[in-house]
Amino acid sequence: MTLTLPRKALSQSYREILIGIGENPDREGLLDTPARAAKAMQYLCHGYEQSVEDIVNGALFSSDTDEMIIVADIELYSLCEHHLLPFIGKAHVAYIPTGKVLGLSKIARLVDMFARRLQIQENLTRQIADAVQDVTGAAGVAVVIEARHMCMMMRGVEKQNSTMNTSVMLGAFRESSNTRQEFLQLIGRSK
Repeated sequence: MTLTLPRKALSQSYREILIGIGENPDREGLLDTPARAAKAMQYLCHGYEQSVEDIVNGALFSSDTDEMIIVADIELYSLCEHHLLPFIGKAHVAYIPTGKVLGLSKIARLVDMFARRLQIQENLTRQIADAVQDVTGAAGVAVVIEARHMCMMMRGVEKQNSTMNTSVMLGAFRESSNTRQEFLQLIGRSK
């Protein structure tokens, strides 16, 4: 998938935004801002150019393990679809394999791919869980995301210390409170 708006057109849109907020895009400090902003936005949204298949790229390996695998504290940076402002946090992803394990870096890459799209945190959490489930056929998948949202910190209620936590539990993590509790304890979210 390619981005639908060429960088030149996107730059022009940023120029219009500058004019719209009362700035002069021809002043020295802003001369290159539309082009830089367009390049940055394309980078921040490059997840649209990726697919789960591209990310996984065959890195699914046979394994006899049937114990929980956790990749914790995966940094993520995304843009909320409501204000186009960043939310920044970390994801914890776990799955219980049923004969196949996913290459370690692929979990982090899946998180990045979905985070580099416009959405709300609740949907991001679900997208990651569903992708890991679809790719691995795991007995269960769990995803917890903790993030700080600039739309809540920089505007609106301006609450600087608020954190949003979301979770999706599939299969064994939903069906077994012991499995869910083990995961939460291992990522330090349960006493």
